[in-house]
Amino acid sequence: MRIPPRIARIGALGALVSTLALAGPAVAAPPAAHPTGATTATSTAAAPHRITAVGSVCYSALPSQAHDTLDLIDSGGPFPFPQDGTVFQNREGVLPQQSTGYYHEYTVITPDSPTRGARRIVTGQRTAEDYYTADHYATFRLVDFGC
Repeated sequence: MRIPPRIARIGALGALVSTLALAGPAVAAPPAAHPTGATTATSTAAAPHRITAVGSVCYSALPSQAHDTLDLIDSGGPFPFPQDGTVFQNREGVLPQQSTGYYHEYTVITPDSPTRGARRIVTGQRTAEDYYTADHYATFRLVDFGC
């Protein structure tokens, strides 16, 4: 399941919002850098050549089912699917490279879908590091709780 429950988002959120508002695009250099806004990372000696992009999305712009999933994550469940809370491997390499176990995934219910659908929340270990994907990991948006 999710490693630690989230602590209050306000402290980290303030820093994140300030960074988004003032810095705009940033070069990701995990683990020192945190993805904010549109992030572009290029290859290093240890990683294969890959360009990744992570934008942001306002919490208010997420579908209501994503709000429900984030609430369940904050409360520790129960989750609707057994896969919820499992380690997200980041095989696509879209999110910043981290050690195994850093990211966890949760289903965002898709109305009228007979399966789990393609929508997910992927959380990182840092406070307020929640990513939304509507296309089964092809793209991610860092959730901005300040708008």
